[in-house]
Amino acid sequence: MGQHRAGQHARRTPRRRSLRPALATACAALAVAAVLAGAHTLTSRATADAPAAGPADTSLTASADPSTALAPAAAPATPDPAAAPAATATTAATPAAAVKRGSTTDAPADAESAKVGALFNGPVAAGRHFCTASVVHSPTKNLLLTAAHCLSSSGNVTFAPGYRDGTAPYGSWQVTAVHTTTGWDQHRDEDEDFAILEVAADQGRQIEDVVGAHPLGTGESFTAQVRLFGYPNAGETPLTCVNATSKEDTYQRAIDCPAYTGGTSGGPWISTATGAVIGLIGGHQEGGDTPDTSYSALFDHTITALYATAVAAAG
Repeated sequence: MGQHRAGQHARRTPRRRSLRPALATACAALAVAAVLAGAHTLTSRATADAPAAGPADTSLTASADPSTALAPAAAPATPDPAAAPAATATTAATPAAAVKRGSTTDAPADAESAKVGALFNGPVAAGRHFCTASVVHSPTKNLLLTAAHCLSSSGNVTFAPGYRDGTAPYGSWQVTAVHTTTGWDQHRDEDEDFAILEVAADQGRQIEDVVGAHPLGTGESFTAQVRLFGYPNAGETPLTCVNATSKEDTYQRAIDCPAYTGGTSGGPWISTATGAVIGLIGGHQEGGDTPDTSYSALFDHTITALYATAVAAAG
């Protein structure tokens, strides 16, 4: 299996994935054949045997209006706008529109950013976070969403929602299981670069009871407007940026927001219209080969099936 340079959004020592298929006609035909054969409809697995939860931070606070409903699932929208007419002797071709780049700022400490946090190897401490994750609504109230390339097992991983400046205002939560798809496990399929994590309860409370959660959204337009979050390795405050997404290819979205460097992988794409998480930094080039453009694997029936498996296991 070939290896290549990891995307700039990946963690410091990322897991590698196989190279994207070449864009030659023959390879494209093979890719279409694989999709028609149902290669993208894959089951998921869970990584268990996690260590017991460590002591939680005592600064936990009560939740304010946690999310209680899932966004409805639907078939993914794949708009196919008509091509612009070719230039003629009397009509000049329309120039390509310039890329509209969002404005990246530090995220405010509010109810929305409290649902987003940093992943740590071991105890929470400044400079030790390596990826971003967010709380996703579930009946079990103990699930997180991140990129599959961020981690392969729970190990001694902890999650700090609302983390900033070396502090965990809502406590430190032990990751106990990692759920990914067989497509990712066996082929490092960039179209399935997402993972659902379970976290242990703390003093009888589930994480969603404390900070709330974003519902999981599928089937939204490729041009949805989202709020992007992420924790760069070099910073101690989450970044946010609002912009419209675009279609990268059949199973990939793109968004142009500057300064999303290493550590932002797994950061959620929150729909400004519905409040649902409809993507995360990952997928193509493990999230992006430059800090100014980020990617996400499309949230379709594959992540819906993975979510169902994680809910069953967590319950």
